[in-house]
Amino acid sequence: MFALSKVLRRSQSLRLGACNAVYSKLDIPLGERNSAIESNALIHDKHDGFPRFYELSWSSSTGRRSLSSDAGAKTTGDEDDLEDKNLDIATPNETSSNSEDDEEFSGDEGDIEGAELELHVPASKRPSELFKAIVSVSGLSVGSALDKWVEQGKDTSRTEFASAMLQLRKRRMYGRALQMTEWLDDNKQFEMKERDYASRLDLISKVRGLYKGEAYIETIPESFRGELVYRTLLSNYVATSNVRTAEAVFNKMKDLGFPLSTFTCNQMLILYKRVDKKKIADVLLLMEKENLKPNLNTYKILIDTKGLSNDITGMEQIVETMKSEGVEPDLRARALIARNYASAGLKEKAEKVLKEMEGESLEENRHVYKDLLSVYGFLQRADEVTRIWKICEEKPRYNESLAAILAFGKIDKVKEAEAVFEKMLKMSHRVSSNVYSVLLRVYVDHKMVSEGKDLVKQMLDSGCNIGALTLDAVIKLYLEAGEVEKAESSLSKAIQSKQIKPLMSSFMYVMGEYVRRGDVHNTEKIFQRMKQFGYQSRFRTYQALIQAYVNAKAPAYGMKDRMKADNIFPNKGLAAQLTKTDPFKKAPLSDLLD
Repeated sequence: MFALSKVLRRSQSLRLGACNAVYSKLDIPLGERNSAIESNALIHDKHDGFPRFYELSWSSSTGRRSLSSDAGAKTTGDEDDLEDKNLDIATPNETSSNSEDDEEFSGDEGDIEGAELELHVPASKRPSELFKAIVSVSGLSVGSALDKWVEQGKDTSRTEFASAMLQLRKRRMYGRALQMTEWLDDNKQFEMKERDYASRLDLISKVRGLYKGEAYIETIPESFRGELVYRTLLSNYVATSNVRTAEAVFNKMKDLGFPLSTFTCNQMLILYKRVDKKKIADVLLLMEKENLKPNLNTYKILIDTKGLSNDITGMEQIVETMKSEGVEPDLRARALIARNYASAGLKEKAEKVLKEMEGESLEENRHVYKDLLSVYGFLQRADEVTRIWKICEEKPRYNESLAAILAFGKIDKVKEAEAVFEKMLKMSHRVSSNVYSVLLRVYVDHKMVSEGKDLVKQMLDSGCNIGALTLDAVIKLYLEAGEVEKAESSLSKAIQSKQIKPLMSSFMYVMGEYVRRGDVHNTEKIFQRMKQFGYQSRFRTYQALIQAYVNAKAPAYGMKDRMKADNIFPNKGLAAQLTKTDPFKKAPLSDLLD
């Protein structure tokens, strides 16, 4: 354990009390709401080539790729119509619980597979007929579908319902899953257990917000308000990158007498991986103090942390430590290693890991297809992408198809990406917005503005709702066309609709264009909107804000105090930026002579 904390270079004491106590008291109210809607999409800036739309959920980056505002692409005469359609993110009659029916591959359902909550009762691996019945009806009719299911005398065992719930969750259809739990509660179908309460808390927090989740805890019978319930709340606050409240929940669990668990520590590792990597080693020391052994998920989080920092030597040390402790990397860990090698430009090492994942027979090792497609696409291995897709082309799975669209986009084969998209449209009577979003991303990456706008119209005409990732791509699309005002308008209307949670990257893309123009007024406006929307100010947001002042050659009064209030401390680079905006700095003699 200590070897791990050394690799992570412990550099400051953990506020949660790694050195002096298991937990420390933090004077933070548990009910703090200010970041309850924050997405974690702002972290993986180095891995833009790997959108994790499946288990890992790697999201698009924040500011990794700058957008050219002078793309020169001419737009069609019906652009305003497209902008108006972007308003219709959800119809007025739709509830937020229905928004999951067209689920976006977004943010952060646990950064690493297995970090998700262990909420489900054992469920059969066979396809659930109940699940099929639920998804075959309108999203607002889950209760009706369940009533009909019971009337027809079909299987009403806990196992059948658990199988349906598991499949709804795997497909991120949280709105329908929540409606299902509400129906079960109203109909007293089963006796509720702590696991059932925790599962419902998780769904409420995801669909209706953490404020409603906290309120629900108060309705849970005290005898069922155990560690599983609070770890569920913790993981949801971690998913929003809400540091203060996540730490408050962490300490609350100590106050209630719950033992520290590896799962809980993993959640804090995920949180600090995003917002303060210096604290990761302290969490590991805390685990050592409590004799908690890191599990496979712990190692995967640490592997990803090192990869994100481009510290390949450190990543390899983590892997060595992992193996020496008798923990073998699974498929997901190997995929992380391959991705990190690829991002570091270590092509041969990445391909070696991919071949190990492939095994002796690719045809018999189907579960690796989507990862192979993703990484080979990033590596620009057109031959490998084509080879793997040929194997699964006849009967492709959903995630493989999404990976193939993005991979073909990476190797500049847009026609092939479109062909996969058309195949998916034919395979399903109702295609989710995920499918449109991945092709839209390909169009954005290739500056195919008119094709992207046509695709958005097609998506809206098909009845899909705009989700966070689609909105993000639409904003990039407008910026590619040099239409920053329309990009900002789409973002504003999404916020006003209250039916969608824009990614932080959406704000940052618009802000970045204003920064480039030296437009301090609009840069400040977007900066404040991010804070109002729940995104806590980060180092890079201040970096962008200060650059706007630099580009405008304008003084930034009180900037140091603003940063200090947000607990942001400049490094050498940012300090140099600040110097350029200091209204009280002495002008060079040459400037005075001019």
